[in-house]
Amino acid sequence: MPYAEGRIYNDADSHLMELPDWLGTYADPDIRERLLPPYFGATGRMRDAIRQQRDPDHWQKVKIEENLMNLKGWEAFGASDSQERTQALDMLGFNQQLVFPSIAFSQFWGIFGQQQTNAKLLYGGARALNRAMSDFCACDKRLIPVGFVPLDVPELAEREIEEAVRLGCRGLWIPALPVGDKSPTHPVFNGVWARFQDLNIPFLLHVGVTPLAVAKAYMNNGLPATDFLGGGETVHAKDYLVLHTASEIFLGAMVLDGVFERFPRLRGGCIEEGALWVVPWLKRLDAAQETFVRTEPSLALPRHASEYVHRQLRFTPHPTEPVGWMIEQAGEDLFMFSSDYPHIEGGRNPLKRFDLSMPGINETAKERFYAGNFVDLVG
Repeated sequence: MPYAEGRIYNDADSHLMELPDWLGTYADPDIRERLLPPYFGATGRMRDAIRQQRDPDHWQKVKIEENLMNLKGWEAFGASDSQERTQALDMLGFNQQLVFPSIAFSQFWGIFGQQQTNAKLLYGGARALNRAMSDFCACDKRLIPVGFVPLDVPELAEREIEEAVRLGCRGLWIPALPVGDKSPTHPVFNGVWARFQDLNIPFLLHVGVTPLAVAKAYMNNGLPATDFLGGGETVHAKDYLVLHTASEIFLGAMVLDGVFERFPRLRGGCIEEGALWVVPWLKRLDAAQETFVRTEPSLALPRHASEYVHRQLRFTPHPTEPVGWMIEQAGEDLFMFSSDYPHIEGGRNPLKRFDLSMPGINETAKERFYAGNFVDLVG
């Protein structure tokens, strides 16, 4: 019996767990020698399974069908093997699943905002990752590969967007950061947004490549704490409060600076950064537009700022958030189901948590949450 049944479930966030030498096998020779070692510091105790030698009957011993949602990271079924992943998807019962990398971008981009600046490495590494993600998902049309494209050099970014689509990527992760001294809304990036729009592929923001917003001094509070993942650069309670900040600023700029007005078919998703913040953010966007339009004439857009969000953006809540209340406050068109499989943050029973968070929500709104809004985003 599948984990999910009774309706269509489209999963807007899952992950491949990369092995240490995985990315290099897809890189051009001159890039392979430049790649950095993968950064495992944020994966904590999940990485211990990388070194485990498994018996041929390992999956029978762990009773995988009973423990599918309990095994996380590299220990999970289908974490790194594409054939296993197809079987895992059968057991999960999901109709489609976006598949993101977990750590491979650390080998050419960096992590937590400490990015590389060498353009050859940035774009050569991105192309290797996009090849690898497409190859992992090629065996099953339900697996939708998400590539990675830095915006550092606009003309190179445009080229890699086109190449990623040719390879088979159907979504592209971009860092939610300004690019040097320029906003991502600067006219030099118009060609980037045009490529996304014309190639009918969404840009995706995701936790992991932007700096954590809380100064480390706030963690020096004299109180005991254990890392959630048992690792180094892991998320703590105060990080969780502002995990979305970089994406909130990025998307706010995209709305207020008119990018979505100029590119009305451009679509974007904000993944694994929660969505509770979206409810007040919609109000703040409209208030900012109304308050500052006298001194910033470009804010006189044909639509209210929040309307662009409803038309062109989608978000994945955490399973601990009150999704029913969020739908009541902000509408049924914004939020999407995600499992985060096989990352530990997704929990052992996200469907139960989401269902319990939506008492009184009608069937149409639930269908949009579990399936329809995903289709709006992915196309």
